[in-house]
Amino acid sequence: MPEQAADVRNKNFSEVALGYTEEMAQEEALRCLHCKNRPCVSQCPVNVDIPGFIEKIATGDYEEAYQIIASTNSLPAICGRVCPQETQCESTCIRGIKGEPVAIGRLERFAADWHLANAKEQPPRPETNGHRVAVIGSGPAGLTCAGDLAKMGYEVTVYEAFHVAGGVLMYGIPEFRLPKKLVQAEIDGLRALGVEIVCNTVIGLTLSIDDLFKSGYEAIFIGSGAGLPRFMEIPGENLNQVYSANEFLTRVNLMQAWRWPETSTPINIGKRVAVVGGGNVAMDAARCAKRLGADEVMIVYRRSEDELPARQEEVEHAKHEGIIFNLLTNPTEIKGNDGWVTGMTCIRMELGEPDASGRRRPVPMKDSEFDIELDTVIMAIGQSPNPLLRNTTDELKCHSWGGIIVDEETLATSMTGVWAGGDAVTGAATVILAMGAGKTAAQSIDEYIQGK
Repeated sequence: MPEQAADVRNKNFSEVALGYTEEMAQEEALRCLHCKNRPCVSQCPVNVDIPGFIEKIATGDYEEAYQIIASTNSLPAICGRVCPQETQCESTCIRGIKGEPVAIGRLERFAADWHLANAKEQPPRPETNGHRVAVIGSGPAGLTCAGDLAKMGYEVTVYEAFHVAGGVLMYGIPEFRLPKKLVQAEIDGLRALGVEIVCNTVIGLTLSIDDLFKSGYEAIFIGSGAGLPRFMEIPGENLNQVYSANEFLTRVNLMQAWRWPETSTPINIGKRVAVVGGGNVAMDAARCAKRLGADEVMIVYRRSEDELPARQEEVEHAKHEGIIFNLLTNPTEIKGNDGWVTGMTCIRMELGEPDASGRRRPVPMKDSEFDIELDTVIMAIGQSPNPLLRNTTDELKCHSWGGIIVDEETLATSMTGVWAGGDAVTGAATVILAMGAGKTAAQSIDEYIQGK
């Protein structure tokens, strides 16, 4: 897929990947072998009919390709950009045994973009069945659950804490990976189905779960995500210019720091930035920092490149854009002067025996400490579910680390009439897995209300 040149894109927030032309999409679609056992479909968390939509692209029927995707996936333009297809549907593509798998994600993006550019009418609004459901959180899990229920005829209200809907899709993923106008277009499609979205409402603070039931909702889905950042608990983390990746990316996205230098940015980035962590969030934060004008941005990660949890594509993009990778390195202290960051002390690591995750455990090397001069440190070492909901009721049972406990098959919680899914249950994971949870919960809620 064509992309902006690395030395151009690292100075702007326009989308990096430019998309397929019709000719390119058809050429790629013709590579599909239409396998009899369809292994790609079984690896998709929302069971998209992948060979079916690819066949329509190959014949030039792009709208029908989109409709096939949309029948099981409420957010195709988003999934085509941020879903890790390489570890899911594309990982089982027979073409990949002796070469490159079919570019399923890029074809999904093409079909969705074509629809958004050419569709003239919104789908008809389903007839209501008279039942009301509340959804907490407007991220991928909540939006998917709301969309599926709306298609069944339910009157759905989504409650969002921020001033705009979209959850992590709006505040967490940068504009150059996921343009906000696309997220808004997908949300507008859900509104056309009858989904009501109420922003600036924190369930657990503004309203309680009991309040929602008292107002007439028959079921509630919790898709509140994992918005509580983790820190290393090392000296200096309370200095000015130490950000969590959550806060940093929220400032970039919702406070529109990406408009810099057209307007004054809400982030004082400085010239030298370190991002601690090796996942997709760390790559996003590092690439944003570079675009905001930092001269030198580095990833500080305690394992080797083989253990980086970020998508390979994101790692390669970061390298091409000039991000420095300081691997097998772990911070031990953030240093400062007069309350502001001036640097960081790190120690070199080596890999020992595998830990519980299956990755080799990093072990500090003796007498290997060194200092790095810095202006800003961004901590991107993971997030946990926000404790606000579980702190307002004794009925909602949770794991010690914060995740809501649910039935594995139905996603029902310990509270009657309440379901949960996505990062609020699993901890930080992928958009598509959260969407899969939203679909499962919608089906369970329907069966519960209909008394099946």
